[in-house]
Amino acid sequence: MSTKCFFLFFGVLAILTSCAENQSSQDHTAYLFTYFTGNGEGEEAIRYALSRDGFNYYALNNDQPIIASGEISETGGVRDPHILRGNDGYFYMTVTDLLTKNGWSNTKIVLMRSKDLISWKSHVINIPERFASFSEITRAWAPQTFYDEKADKLMVYFSMLEPGSYDKIYYSYANEDFSDLATEPKQLFFSPDEKACIDGDIILKDGTYHLFYKTEGTDDKGIKVATSKNLTEGYESLAGNVDQTDKAVEGSGVFKLLDDDTYILLYDMYMDGRYQFAKSTDLTNFEALGADVVSMDFHPRHGTVITISEAEAARLVKAFPSRDLPLVLGAEATEIKTHNIYSNREKQELYIPVQPGTNIEALKPKLVLFPGVKQAESKNNVSSSVSLELPNEEMAEYSIKISEDHNPVLEGYYADPEIVFSHTDNKFYLYPTSDGFDSWSGTYFKTFSSSDLVNWNDEGVILDLNNDVSWADRNAWAPCIAEKKTENGYKYYYYYTAAQNIGVAVADNPAGPFKDLGHAFVDYKTKEAKGGQVIDPDVFTDPVSGKSYFYYGNGFMAAAELNDDMVSLKKETLTDLTPEDGTFREGTEVFYRNGTYYFMWSEDDTRSPNYRVRYATSNSPMGPLSIPKENLVIEKDSKKEIYGTGHNSVINVPGTDDWYIVYHRFTRPKGITMGSPAGFHREVCIDELEFNADGSMKKIKPTLEGVDPVSLGNL
Repeated sequence: MSTKCFFLFFGVLAILTSCAENQSSQDHTAYLFTYFTGNGEGEEAIRYALSRDGFNYYALNNDQPIIASGEISETGGVRDPHILRGNDGYFYMTVTDLLTKNGWSNTKIVLMRSKDLISWKSHVINIPERFASFSEITRAWAPQTFYDEKADKLMVYFSMLEPGSYDKIYYSYANEDFSDLATEPKQLFFSPDEKACIDGDIILKDGTYHLFYKTEGTDDKGIKVATSKNLTEGYESLAGNVDQTDKAVEGSGVFKLLDDDTYILLYDMYMDGRYQFAKSTDLTNFEALGADVVSMDFHPRHGTVITISEAEAARLVKAFPSRDLPLVLGAEATEIKTHNIYSNREKQELYIPVQPGTNIEALKPKLVLFPGVKQAESKNNVSSSVSLELPNEEMAEYSIKISEDHNPVLEGYYADPEIVFSHTDNKFYLYPTSDGFDSWSGTYFKTFSSSDLVNWNDEGVILDLNNDVSWADRNAWAPCIAEKKTENGYKYYYYYTAAQNIGVAVADNPAGPFKDLGHAFVDYKTKEAKGGQVIDPDVFTDPVSGKSYFYYGNGFMAAAELNDDMVSLKKETLTDLTPEDGTFREGTEVFYRNGTYYFMWSEDDTRSPNYRVRYATSNSPMGPLSIPKENLVIEKDSKKEIYGTGHNSVINVPGTDDWYIVYHRFTRPKGITMGSPAGFHREVCIDELEFNADGSMKKIKPTLEGVDPVSLGNL
């Protein structure tokens, strides 16, 4: 057997006696993620990250290795770290001894043990040299450990490939001090289709062992689960895959959330360079979690998670400090807009936006601190600052600003807002896209009502594609609405995007219920259109003529007159009004003021921070358009970290010349860090829309404050 030992000593941090006590999970308050980062120079090494909630992780040691691979391995690289808390006061870690620049064949694994998560004693196990019956294996991958209560031993399991066969999962028992494998490896599991089976991960739930594993070489490749009542035998595969993607995946790991019955499955989408998390309560049915829930300030490969205590977290932060750890993660008081809390480590600032009407003086924010960080003194009310004690005994003084921000106007993720004033009940109604679904995959629409543009009431779902629409069941996007007076009151015509076509539903009340027409309302482009999609409807009733007009298009701007029934177009009037300056992307909005027809649209892509709104004017609802030299209405404000401002509607307060623009932006502040998913994690905002004396629009600065409540007078 080739064995290499190395013991790391970190000076004053090597205090082992206080670490030896076995900890109950009831004492745990944080999560430790062990991982490596890739195949490049220095990337095949063990790294640490911490999380307070199990979803949002921050790298320790500035994302550098916590132990040198060359000192614990024979190849100079290690991968696939698995960590386990033992019942004996020790932590155990296993890794693959592999430096991929030398090829993917390897025959060694590394066993590691520690009492404090900082100093590790390691041993390299060369499988062919240790066990003659496996002298011809060409690889041994992804070792993990599990405590076998029946045998009262630590089981080490890993996949191996023998000549003429395929990867199978084997197990062996470690010796008492975790320096060697004491028993001949036995087969634990092989894939029923006799294809490669690697990256096993076992978790026990309700007396059943669940073995998560990756299959290769099949049309059904991905992460699967096999179950057994016995740890070392009898596993039978369940049908289907548990990974929630069609992308290539590997390196699954499962852990249970603290104080929750939810299990988290994480896996490495190695071809895409990202991780995905999925949740389950039964370890069989999983739901993917999006970028609004999961975040990392690093790019991990194949790792695992355990829960740790506050003292353990503090010790790790002290041993492996990072420059940019966010000392304050958030606040939990119900009055706070939790999505929009902004914490800046560099400036040591904390910005807390609260709901309209909050008593700021009496607010108890309930700060959420980074693992290992303490609040120096407890106060019953909010002050202008908070003192924090770091694990290295340094102090940080965070300034606190609490603000009653009216943007965003809705709690949660919504986009593409349409707004109307209803004469049925003299209220404003917002009709957004329900956002926060991967790749814009929402299937329902809601509406919200308000008497002042600030305080909004959720009126619930008004149209559900799965229940209310027969011709489409996906991509519920970008609605608009028209109010029409009839002899019996008002009717409401709700135009919406579904499956890249446009439908219409009708109701007698602005909050519904709406009845769908039963087929697509518009499913065609203009003859001039070169690509694009039939989406993003807008409806406008001309106060001069009383006629109603319909606009739509992505990549082209289509316009047509509506028939009096409001559910059919005069197709002979269909006109292409695409602005000639090349800035039109989507989201047409038309309104009338002081003899001028205004046409607004969004430029760029909704996933881009530079998504923004431009405008043109016309003497007619059907054009032609006149584009001002300076026609930018609203765009990002990087200083305020407001990005992706676009796809708007406009509202005039009845009886006034007060105008407002309603638009969406990236969720703030997290959106700018999310990449493309920021484009489907958006928030609805309202700001004032102002005009110059000549009728041209003033450029708008997007705000956090939003607008003051409006008064509807004697309406």
